[in-house]
Amino acid sequence: MVTTVGREGLVPTAARDGASTRLTILGSTGSVGCSTVDLVTRNPRAFVVEALTAFDRVDRLIDQALRLRPRLAVIANPAHYARLKEALAGSGVEAAAGPSALVEAAERPAERVMSAIVGAAGLAPTLAAVRRGAIVALANKECLVCAGELLTAEVARCGATLLPVDSEHSAIFQVFESQQREAVERIILTASGGPFRELGLAAMAEVTPGQAIAHPNWDMGAKISVDSATMMNKGLEVIEAHHLFALPDSQIDVLVHPQSVVHSLVAYVDGSVLAQLGTPDMRTPIAYALSWPRRMAAPSARLDLAQIAKLTFEVPDQERFPALRVAREALQTGGAAPTILNAANEIAVRGFLAGEIGFLDIVPVVEETLARLPSDAPASLDEVGAIDEAARRIAAEVMERRAARRPARAAPSA
Repeated sequence: MVTTVGREGLVPTAARDGASTRLTILGSTGSVGCSTVDLVTRNPRAFVVEALTAFDRVDRLIDQALRLRPRLAVIANPAHYARLKEALAGSGVEAAAGPSALVEAAERPAERVMSAIVGAAGLAPTLAAVRRGAIVALANKECLVCAGELLTAEVARCGATLLPVDSEHSAIFQVFESQQREAVERIILTASGGPFRELGLAAMAEVTPGQAIAHPNWDMGAKISVDSATMMNKGLEVIEAHHLFALPDSQIDVLVHPQSVVHSLVAYVDGSVLAQLGTPDMRTPIAYALSWPRRMAAPSARLDLAQIAKLTFEVPDQERFPALRVAREALQTGGAAPTILNAANEIAVRGFLAGEIGFLDIVPVVEETLARLPSDAPASLDEVGAIDEAARRIAAEVMERRAARRPARAAPSA
């Protein structure tokens, strides 16, 4: 199990003596990043912020930097550098810009790094944090999807720690008896089913980006919300779980659980099934990753099972949601297939959000891209990057052909 490779029984210094934990937040202006900032703000004595990074939400980054006073604030899009530098002048916060500055932020001496950059863009800075042996709270599932074997090998080599932040993987981590791995029969990831769980295929063909990003339970960014609606998110989570818990695809199940109360389960050979429950609030798994191996207070609403009264479960409908099947096939193929899957999906989701293709075009774009590229395993981060780039190029071509066959749709309003 990768989460504690090289660090079995580790209790971080800050957890032992009550000192503040030095923390870097990669992707501080996104959904997970903002929730992390919220928890840090509520626990000012527990954390000292080393660095904050964002892609192009410069005003939000400025506000966070002026409140938390990190040593470094990075905007990945260089076009916003002048604005960032001017706003932080005299604050004691250093400003930087560009992809290399993201890696520099991850290399700064923080005990813990929250890796919350969405997509493959988070891989290089996450690897930088791993290579200096940091405790990395991993909210970026694409890192393990794109480069799972490379990343886990670096975790082992550098004595780093990966702590899962996705609610499902955090739930499994909390009830997974790593000292009795042979007793684990299977793990069960739960899925809300998204906003179209009961919608027919004809209606799904007409859904808008605005409908797709309106998740019924979770407050997430647009890309992740669309992935939840297609169930690609759950497919990516199956691949992530394979790497985190060193289990084959055959021991990873998925159940649709519309209430999003049971976040995931672990079944054991004696018939016991252990589950972690809670209200659907990302601040709960984030708080656990920030304070592990202890727990810290979080403002999440408390679970009232009597009020909820009923919890339901069902098998995913893979005819209407083929993304889960496609992701499992990519995991079984191995090599570059998961990298191609992720890159093509990012392009297809972007095209859907821009109104260029329909909702039901997303998975076919991914499937055709997978069919057109070889799945030879990448041996380095550079090779991962080359495969990712090729997959994006092919996916864009596939998407362009599909877009030409249908009228453009309007993008969702801000």
